[in-house]
Formats: sequence, structure tokens, C-alpha cells
Amino acid sequence: MSVQFIENKNLFILSCAKLSYAFYVDANRRLVHLHFGGKVFGEEGLIQQEIRKSHSSFSPWAAGEKPEDSVDALQLEFSGFNTGDFRVNSAAVQTCNGSRITDALYVSHRIYKGKKRLAGLPSAFAGDHDSVETLEITMRDTACELEFILSYSVFEECSTIVRSVKAVNGTASPLVLERLMSAQLDLPHTGFDFVQLSGSWTRERHPERTSLRSGIQAIRSVRGASGHQNSPAVALMAHDATEYSGDVYGAVLAYSGNFLIEVECEQYGTARLCAGINPENFSWRLAPGESFETPEVYLTYSGEGLGGMSRNLHDFMRRHLIRDGWAYRKRPLLVNSWEAAYFDFDSAKLLGIAESAARLGIEMLVLDDGWFGVRNDDTTSLGDWFVNTEKIGDLGELVRKINALGMKFGLWFEPEMISEKSELYRKHPEWVLHEPGRRRSIGREQMLLDMSRPEVVQYLFETISNILHSANIEYLKWDMNRNLTEVYSDVLPPERQGEVSHRYMLGVYRLHEMLLKEFPGLLIEGCSGGGGRFDAGMLGYVPQIWCSDDTDAMERILIQLGTSYFYPVSAIGAHVSVCPNHITGRITPFATRGDIALSGTFGYELDLTKLSEEEQALVRKQVADYHKYHHIIAGGDLYRLSDSFKVNAFDAWMYVSRDRREALITAVCRFCRPNDGVRFVRPRGLDPEMIYEVDGMQISGATLMSVGIQVRLNSDGASRIYYLKAL
Repeated sequence: MSVQFIENKNLFILSCAKLSYAFYVDANRRLVHLHFGGKVFGEEGLIQQEIRKSHSSFSPWAAGEKPEDSVDALQLEFSGFNTGDFRVNSAAVQTCNGSRITDALYVSHRIYKGKKRLAGLPSAFAGDHDSVETLEITMRDTACELEFILSYSVFEECSTIVRSVKAVNGTASPLVLERLMSAQLDLPHTGFDFVQLSGSWTRERHPERTSLRSGIQAIRSVRGASGHQNSPAVALMAHDATEYSGDVYGAVLAYSGNFLIEVECEQYGTARLCAGINPENFSWRLAPGESFETPEVYLTYSGEGLGGMSRNLHDFMRRHLIRDGWAYRKRPLLVNSWEAAYFDFDSAKLLGIAESAARLGIEMLVLDDGWFGVRNDDTTSLGDWFVNTEKIGDLGELVRKINALGMKFGLWFEPEMISEKSELYRKHPEWVLHEPGRRRSIGREQMLLDMSRPEVVQYLFETISNILHSANIEYLKWDMNRNLTEVYSDVLPPERQGEVSHRYMLGVYRLHEMLLKEFPGLLIEGCSGGGGRFDAGMLGYVPQIWCSDDTDAMERILIQLGTSYFYPVSAIGAHVSVCPNHITGRITPFATRGDIALSGTFGYELDLTKLSEEEQALVRKQVADYHKYHHIIAGGDLYRLSDSFKVNAFDAWMYVSRDRREALITAVCRFCRPNDGVRFVRPRGLDPEMIYEVDGMQISGATLMSVGIQVRLNSDGASRIYYLKAL
């Protein structure tokens, strides 16, 4: 069993392949945390919370309890507000008398096989043959019939625990949720480094590692999207932990809107992590009998360093979050029209790109921005999802011609946006997210549709569906090129305006669900100016996300390695683009651009009709490499072989198939140093007893991992791929 309840000790033990999680119900019916970390066997050694020998009146305790019962000093699974626990908390709820005091105690629990799907939110799923078990604990407020249902789903094989919370108003009056976090985790010491992924547009998800300090460290978004600036995922690493060894705790929030992940190091030397919807500008009114579910948090532990944490999460997301087996499925090898043509194209130009692509073995043409309304620049037509026939003619006919070349076809949309110069705005100015009487913010000459309105979601579903039904369109790129401002909805009363941001996100998820139900085979790629909404929430609907608008191969190394801390490589949209690069102006060898883009979904972002014969030959080789190595990259275990917290002169990473019979190493020389010494790459994850063939040599896994492979790269931007196969 992955969930145990030891009745005589009121003890819960959650067990995975490589971790255990334990807590108990104390005499005052609080859930007290005991252990989250390495695997434990049996209940012995899981001691209850040690009673502190000295106490301060500044850590108060409830009437009828003892001083050592102060919630300010206990490690808890769930904490309320304004009853003596002064740390960051799980919940704060306003009652009808204006009080925000919240204090919930254990009532009951149940354990069942499998896992429920959350309504309207991205949700992990259990397969038919998976040994997933779920623990649900019901807690009730001490002053009213407000219940909190804490959910723990144990994915044993992936060493991941999925947590969420549901609030149920059992009172006769409305309640207002002001804060409800998806998970709280109290750890017994503060000896951790805080790892986050930070950056900006074209510089997303650069990893940072800083020591935890007294007080609060946090990452957050109030942008209405998870954002380029911080990804909703963190790791806590022991100070001495490395990529390959030591204790690492990972927490990933499956949500694409305003989020908060914070860690507080408090006076008694413990660390509390809370993750969930950002309570800033958030509130949710619960009528009697209504409930509210939080997004999920994915928790994992690794004793094998940062790399072990990543492999746990990759395995979990590929098997239990990304839909319909898409995580492992080979994607159509595509060319995107954006950097090839921008807005300047017609059907003849598109057919020329498609003909060149087909000759090179590329399998799909994706038509990016500029095909709809009267859009020839970024000032007009968003929301007018009908074909610009003057520009490309009949879409169905164009797609049939492309299909006749043996090519698939995909199309770009930006559903959440609206241009002031559009038919939609002239008909429905009230559909814009805005506050009447206040001037609007503009970004990229576009405004936001109020996705909290059901009629807006329905309009988008109908217009996008009409386009998808009109031609054989097998791929949809969903973009979002600005963040939310003036978050106000005409259709909600004043007391519910705190719900708009979350309702907006629920509308986005709803549109995804409707489209996937109507077009179950449709491949959707997420995008938000590149990686501005690269999060586990979106991966519940889209199997891949455009990683960054920065397609410079050298820049992509750190972006893609940082992304791989928490998210599987099969979800990383990566393409070969033109040089000089359109963002940085850098020139990188064509072969290296391909080697780096291979660590992702792989494709092209350039005008194939302008390639030289030498470049065309390289494309054919890269296409062959993609087909040969896809199964290792998409389904294998990732090992980062260089320091991914900084820009290095030399970088390397590798993938090992799950049976350890194949491996692929990528090595890149970013900066060449003259008269440098001999450089070796030491593989990881091989079977020490297997004999591998590499570069015409036959070497044991043990020798390879101990001695390494000598790498000779003698120029800036040079790269090399090594394929290892067991004999």
C-alpha cells in the first residue's frame, strides 16, 4: 500500500519508490508533520513532535491546551490565520461578521484507489494499471461549518505526491476565501538553498540558487499568467547537494495564472513552504453549499541531487499529466513561417517553403501570424478569426496543395487577444477586460478579451472551430503576447471583482477543453511570447510549449537546461533558426544549431528556400538524427553534465534510455580557449556492467562513467553528439 493509516498512533505514512511522507493527528486534532524525505520502512522511528522545554507567551496556545501545543511552534500540514501561528499560512476566510480568523481541525479521512480529476483545472491522472492511491482528510473550522478537504495522491513509481485543497461552505451564510494555498510543507530545518527559474522575455528560466535566510523568500506573478519572470516551481537543496547527490525537494504548481510560492524560515529553525494562487488581488465568494478547488502541487524528493529531482518530475509529467501519450509520441517535424516571412507572405510563398521542406524530409508547415482579418502588421484584426482570402486565397485549397506534397499543416492563433482595429471590437467593445472610466493599458497594440465571460469563450470556440473544420489542420499554436491589466469585469458585482483573474484562467482552460473534445487528435503548442506561460498547468492541455522567442542556440543552452529542472524535454519547443540570429545577432554554426534544438520538440524557424546546398545537406542529416534519437530524448532519463547555474565555456548533457542500452551525449564549446587542456565528459546513468560502442570503441559503462569520453572541440560554437549503444 502506498497510503497507510496506523490507527493506534493516528499516523499516516505515504510511500513512494524512493520517498516517504508522514504526519499524525495530535491530541488536539491538528495534523502535525513528521517526515518528508528518504524512504522509511514501518512506523518505528517516526516519533511524534518533541515537546519544547521552554516557551514564550509570544507563541500563544489555545484555551484548554498546553503551552507546548502552540501552533506557532508545530510543524503542520495545514495552518489557519490569526489563532497564534504567525507564519505564512494555508488559509484565511472572511465570515459574515467580517472576521478573518480561520482555524481548522481534523474530522475524518478516507483512502481510495486512483485519483479524481479536478473540475475546470489541469489535473494529473492515474492510468488503468497504475498503483495510485489517494488520501483525503476532512478538516473543519472550529467556529463554523466551513470544511477543508486536503487531498494527497501518491504516484508511487514516480516518487511524486500530488496535493490540493477543496473548501466547502457548509454554513448558512456566504464566505469569502481570501487565501487558500494548494499545499503547505513544513521541513524540520532551514539548511537549504532556494532554487528558482527567473528571467524575462527572450531570457526565460535561468536557474538561480541562493541560500535560505531568516524571513520569507518568494517567487510570484500578478501578471495574469505565470510569466517570463518566474516559473511556478522551486527546489530546496541541502547546502551540500549537487546535481548528482544530496537532498533536494521539488514543488511544482500546476497553474498558469497569478501564483505565489513562498518559504519562511522561522524562529524555531524550521522552513515552511506554501504554494498556490497568489492571494494578492484575489478573493472568492462562496455561497452556502458551494465549494472551491485549488490547483495541484506536485511534490517530490530526491537523495540523488537536483538531477534525481528532475527525473522524478519528468517521469511523472510524461506519464500522468501530458495527455494521450503525447509526451512520448514523435511530433511532426515542422517549419514555422514566422522568422521566414513574418507578415509578408502569400500562398505562392507558403507553397515554396512547403515544397522546399518536403524535399528535405520536413513533415509540417505552420502558418504563423498574419493569415486572418486584414492583418499585415501587429495593429489590427486580433479577434477576427476568418481567413484573409485576398492574401492567401482559399485556406482549404492551400492546405490540400500542402497535403499533396506529403506535408501536414498547422495554424497560429492568439485567442485571448483583441485589436481595437477589428470587427470584433466594433461589435463587442464590452468584451474587453477593462474598468469603465479608467484609461486602458496597451501592449503590442492589443487588448485582452474578458475570458471570465462564458459568451467570449463560446465565441472563440465557434470561430476557431469553424477554421479548424474548414481544412485539414492538425496543429494549433496558441499564443499570448501581453499580460493582464485593468483586471475588471462588467458582468461581476463589486464584491466579486477579486475573482476575475482566476475566472479568466478558468476560461482559458475551458476553451482548451472544448477544443480538445471537438478535435481530439489536435496537437496544440502553447506559447506566450515564447516562454511566458511555460508551466505545468498548460502541460495539462498542451504537450509542448514554445520555450523562448530567443532562438539563438547559445542562449538556448541555459534556457533549455533551466527548463529541464522541472519540465520534461519532450515539452520544450526548440527550433533551428537563421543566422545572424534575429534576437542577438550572433552567428552559430548550422550543425550546432541543430544539435541544441534536438534537445526539444525540434523543427525549423527560417526560410528553407534560401538555404545553400551545404545547409540543405545538414538539414537532411538533422532530420535523420531526429528520427533516430527521438525515443531516447523524449522518453529517456536526462543527466546534466555541466554546471547549469551559469554560462560555461563548455556545456554537456545526455539522455539514457530507460533500459540503459542507449545513450546520447551533446557537447558544446561556447567559448574556445587557446592552448587549453584535454577535456573529458563523464557520462552518468549507464549500466556499469554493459559494454557500449561509442566512436568505434567498445568500453564498459563503468569505465565510461569513471574515465569519460575525450571531447575535441576547438572553435567557438562547435558541438558534437555521441551515440552510445550497448552490445
